[in-house]
Amino acid sequence: MTPDWTQVGLTQVALGLGLGYLFGAIPFGLILTRLAGLGDVRAIGSGNIGATNVLRTGRKGLAAATLLGDALKGTAAVLVAGRLGGQEAALAAGLGAFLGHLFPVWLGFKGGKGVATFIGVLLGLFPLGVPVFAVIWLGLAFLLRYSSASALAASAATPVALWAFGQSHLAVLFCILALLLWWKHAPNIRRLAAGTEGRIGQKG
Repeated sequence: MTPDWTQVGLTQVALGLGLGYLFGAIPFGLILTRLAGLGDVRAIGSGNIGATNVLRTGRKGLAAATLLGDALKGTAAVLVAGRLGGQEAALAAGLGAFLGHLFPVWLGFKGGKGVATFIGVLLGLFPLGVPVFAVIWLGLAFLLRYSSASALAASAATPVALWAFGQSHLAVLFCILALLLWWKHAPNIRRLAAGTEGRIGQKG
């Protein structure tokens, strides 16, 4: 059911945004690499706290755990907020979790790029959208061998798919999330345009 935004209480929205932000701002990549004795993941590679940069430590298990944590914190945020404040709170929590991951206050507002959290929020709000994202990502990754390009295309297609599923309110939310994700991937877009973006499996 589409929420009636004319009657949405500020309390539900504030609850969702705040709770979502707290979940989203958990820096799993930083926490896990420090617990593993690898120091600050921000000091290597791209300086990002996401799974792709964690993979540069050579620890595939840690990268997978980071990916899972970054996704499930988005899922948990919308499910908990939805239980406490209803659908409006869940939608606000999805936005809050994404913003928390991108701009965690305790890391100087320098967070990840949002792909895993995007998927996690989608899983919590509309699980049928996840296979759409996955098929597009996997198909393009296989054809182009660019992880960033695959994620950009899949995120752009998600709002369209949600609209086709009759989820217009979710389509609006994920259009906002996709725009933020593209903005965070600006360096990747420039490298793709210049032909210098690293391919999947490429060494060096």
